[in-house]
Amino acid sequence: MAEFSAVPRPDNQARKAVTAALAATPRGASFGRLTEPAVWLAGCQSAVPASTPQNVQVMVFEGEHGIAQRTFEEVGLSAYAPEADAEQAEEIARGFGPVQSLAQRYGARVDTLHCEASAPIDETDAMSSEVFTASLEAGQAAADKAADAGVDLAIPAEHGVGGTTIAAVMMGLLSSTEPVAIVGPGSGTTDAMWKTKVGVIRDAMFRARNLDMLELAQAASSPSFVAMLGFIAQCAVRRTPVLIDGPFAATAAALAERIAPGTREWLYATSVSAEPAHVLALQDLELIPLLSLEMRNGLGLGALSALPLIASGVELAADQVAVTDSADEPHEPAPRDDAQD
Repeated sequence: MAEFSAVPRPDNQARKAVTAALAATPRGASFGRLTEPAVWLAGCQSAVPASTPQNVQVMVFEGEHGIAQRTFEEVGLSAYAPEADAEQAEEIARGFGPVQSLAQRYGARVDTLHCEASAPIDETDAMSSEVFTASLEAGQAAADKAADAGVDLAIPAEHGVGGTTIAAVMMGLLSSTEPVAIVGPGSGTTDAMWKTKVGVIRDAMFRARNLDMLELAQAASSPSFVAMLGFIAQCAVRRTPVLIDGPFAATAAALAERIAPGTREWLYATSVSAEPAHVLALQDLELIPLLSLEMRNGLGLGALSALPLIASGVELAADQVAVTDSADEPHEPAPRDDAQD
């Protein structure tokens, strides 16, 4: 099975220096949470001040979830039909759709990693041990490729009908939360869809009880989930900062922290949704989201929307660092006028 090298620690002295510069004057303190990403990036870049990321990558993990086919009294668990997976994949491949639009607007690149389909986790394991290992290694390789290409900010994203159900099952097991409490609105769940979703989550959680972390992921997630957690953990190993957006990515990050301790230091949460799994995952990671957009989408749209705010925070922090550095510099005394009256 794939293994991870030790995750390096970000430069805490750089973070402290930017924090001190912002706290040095009332103006710097007035920026509030807008400059939080600048402090985080300073540590990731080991630079005072931080620079605005110039090579942003959205990595979309594509994969079908077997539970998307589940119905109860002829009602599924999502507002999307299972066929939507192929339609969204085609849209992204052609350069269209929400993620491509925002990525083009803010100068980010979009790459995709197609993963194997998962089995229905309420009845059987999501994947074999061979597929688990291959998926984890594929995520690691994608992170290595991004780092080697100079990506300085990564956004893991996903699309696959049933993704919020996968996140709910995984986070429910990680946090010991009951199925009825972990289920969320998903893509726009009706009462009938809610019943279907709760049933799937309940049965999947029961099947995967008492498993260790990696066994849990093999049994109750999906190849795209495993690939994403491998990507997130390896990004941390390679010192690539990661924006976390959406319940699927947040839950994958929570598991990545468990298999590669220290990963969370390289993560910044850009937004939070109404999904209980999303909220619990961010609490588990001790991350406070920059925004609360209540988006029901796993394509990293919240992270992309936060990019201009992050750039603003970096610029304001850089200006404040320059101001405090200038104030600390010794000034030459004015030349003495020795002219006689």
